[in-house]
Amino acid sequence: MTNFQHIKPAGKAQFKDRYTTKAAELLAPWGEGEKGDIAILGAPLSKPSISHSGASFAPDAIRKCLNSFTTYNIEKGTDLAEANKKIIDFGDITMHPTSIEDCHERIYQSVKEVANSNAAPFTIILGGDHSITTSAVKAIKETKGTVGIIQFDAHHDLRNTDDGGPTNGTPFRRLIEGGHIQGEHLIQIGIRNYANAKAYHDYAIEKGVTVYTMKDVRQHPITDIITKSLQQLQDKVDTIYLSVDMDVLDQAYAPGCPAIGPGGMHPDTLSEAIETALVHPKVEMMDIVEIDPTLDVRDMTSRRAALIILELLNQ
Repeated sequence: MTNFQHIKPAGKAQFKDRYTTKAAELLAPWGEGEKGDIAILGAPLSKPSISHSGASFAPDAIRKCLNSFTTYNIEKGTDLAEANKKIIDFGDITMHPTSIEDCHERIYQSVKEVANSNAAPFTIILGGDHSITTSAVKAIKETKGTVGIIQFDAHHDLRNTDDGGPTNGTPFRRLIEGGHIQGEHLIQIGIRNYANAKAYHDYAIEKGVTVYTMKDVRQHPITDIITKSLQQLQDKVDTIYLSVDMDVLDQAYAPGCPAIGPGGMHPDTLSEAIETALVHPKVEMMDIVEIDPTLDVRDMTSRRAALIILELLNQ
């Protein structure tokens, strides 16, 4: 067999610096008994979105964006590769081609299987639209017990299900009305003006949901808000789930979100919030949702999601 000097397999003919490790090299496919520092699972579903959405392409886009980063953190002086950090990649859930209900059931079953694998102490679910959260939280409740949720979002996502069924605008209402969480165990951060109906804000208050608006975020240190939220939940629940809808960010930083809008959060604020939350031992799982790579500009939004994964891995 001829050994070509400069020809490599398709897609592999890339520049390689001998001193540089790309973050994507930390990904390792799941194998029986395989252990890692974090695990990721793709839930590529966007059919239930109430607006145009190609969020089903997001898991792959986020993985590819890990190639945009090295493993070295210059501020902390740490190298994820030298520390032998590993991301166990479970791959993507196969979605039913026509049935949204079947898709949600497959997400529920898959998250339950991943949770029971004990492959890593922390798991990230890569959406997909926000409808995936209902299935994920239902699975976590069955494997870990009572669930508290800290939701980063511009929207309440408490829409009624009569008008459109289980869409990406209904996940937390479905969880409350299905008895999977209590309203007082849901904390929403970053809710924006002119992005929600009064009826849904009233519903949140009626059910005991804690709501921090963007005005709250601007006027108070995000670390104080997160610390207070963790203290509020820690004695009431068995596990705490972070749900990160990327449209919590201002549209200037997240052009790839289907429901972008002005007046949102700065990415550094979101990173600081997540970093603060991750210190708590009951925070064991999160999702990142509502990125549409077909609308993104130079992968800005997917790169931000990839950076969140790296920041989590460097805790």
